[in-house]
Amino acid sequence: MKYALISLVFLFCCSVVTYAQKDSTKSGAEPRVKQFWMVILKTGPKDKEITDSIQRKTLFAGHFSNMERLHKEGILKAAGPFGKNDFTWRGLFIMDCATKEEAENHVKTDPTVAAGVFIYDIVPWWSEPSGSFKTGKPEKKEE
Repeated sequence: MKYALISLVFLFCCSVVTYAQKDSTKSGAEPRVKQFWMVILKTGPKDKEITDSIQRKTLFAGHFSNMERLHKEGILKAAGPFGKNDFTWRGLFIMDCATKEEAENHVKTDPTVAAGVFIYDIVPWWSEPSGSFKTGKPEKKEE
């Protein structure tokens, strides 16, 4: 009886230890998740006031130029406009920054934001850092 009880305890301990081990049959590393910052650009208070087509063209040229600069610096990972919606949402940025304040400082460099054409909300957003969300500057393509 004593031998049977000791054997049961031993088997139980072995099974718990075995169960707690990682599955060595799985291939690849566990997925990593990193925090990015999602910026929702919304219609700002000056959007309807700035009607001069040359001024708007200049502001939006600066907007696209700023996005290109932030992308080349490895900060802007994704960007694009929203389709027609019931909100005041106009566009989206996903930024690779350490803090919300850092992301906000980069958003404020956008001429359309500075002019009040757009306002913004910033929230944390998570993704696996691969593909376009890979940390650092984008790799230059050979021509």
